[in-house]
Amino acid sequence: MQELRDAGVMLRLIYEAMKTKGIDTDLIFSRLGVDANYVYTEQLRTPHSAQMFFWQAVEEVSGDPDVGLHLGQVLPVYKGQVLEYLFLSSPTFGEGLRRAKNYQRLLSDAANTDFFIEGENAYMLLDTASDDVRRLRHFNECFVQGLIAFFRSITDNQFHPSRIEFEHERKEGREHVVEVLGCEVVFGAEENRLYFPTSLLSHASPHAEPELLDLHERFASEQVARLEKKDIVGQVERIIAELLDSGDVTLDSVATRLGIKPRTLRTRLTEAETSFNQVLADFRYRLARQLLATTDESIDEIVYLTGFSEPSTFYRAFKRWSGMTPIEYRKTAQGKDAMVDAM
Repeated sequence: MQELRDAGVMLRLIYEAMKTKGIDTDLIFSRLGVDANYVYTEQLRTPHSAQMFFWQAVEEVSGDPDVGLHLGQVLPVYKGQVLEYLFLSSPTFGEGLRRAKNYQRLLSDAANTDFFIEGENAYMLLDTASDDVRRLRHFNECFVQGLIAFFRSITDNQFHPSRIEFEHERKEGREHVVEVLGCEVVFGAEENRLYFPTSLLSHASPHAEPELLDLHERFASEQVARLEKKDIVGQVERIIAELLDSGDVTLDSVATRLGIKPRTLRTRLTEAETSFNQVLADFRYRLARQLLATTDESIDEIVYLTGFSEPSTFYRAFKRWSGMTPIEYRKTAQGKDAMVDAM
């Protein structure tokens, strides 16, 4: 199965909110096995499943059991991305929603949002492919505030939610959530939904421009196509994981498992701006770091699990990748959260 990833802009906005709140971001990223520079990596996309570990670390470091709700209050408005331009250049807010739905993968591979009309109220279904993330309290309460702030920014502050439904439960602090979100809030619902007056769908954009809209749609389509080209990398990594302990991890063997010719696989990886050897090396490095940081497996066992034939070959490769020996890395990384190297 293809690994689902979120656009790095989501992490950057939360990072800025944490800085505003005075949360020790260095400690959080240290626990996650990365540093603050990672947040600004070009074309960054983080594993969607890592949301669980990320929010656990944020709550523990901040000491705030409602940290997602409170970070949402100071979350910077989503700006300067093609989805914003699609909304602004569309004739109405409703048209912007309809178009953005076609390109939601630009925000997350896991996104499956849609909107529906029920009389005087419309609602957005805020769905993800992960059941765990869909019920993650901090994520939900932070994300919905980011969405509301974005909608307000593109509707001249006219957007106001009339009701919000969350899948997650809340035993305490329900009144505080209502106070922060400023509308009726339901917990333990069947779906995550954001309700708003249907009349907002016809709200006209003062920036509507047909020619710009066509340009932005073409740009959005090109970005999605670029992501689709990179899907092959995830497929190759999945097969590498299955073949690694067999020792038969070659371009030919992976192509056979994919049901394509080796030349086709090589071409598709080139289109994704990588190569088979690079994907294999990156996967081995990520796996080695994870095993060293989160398990007590012996070095000899890790050599085997990462598909190396000899310890000396593994040592040389790891030193080249990380600048440290495996033993040095284990001493510095042991005990980090399971998210280490999921990033």
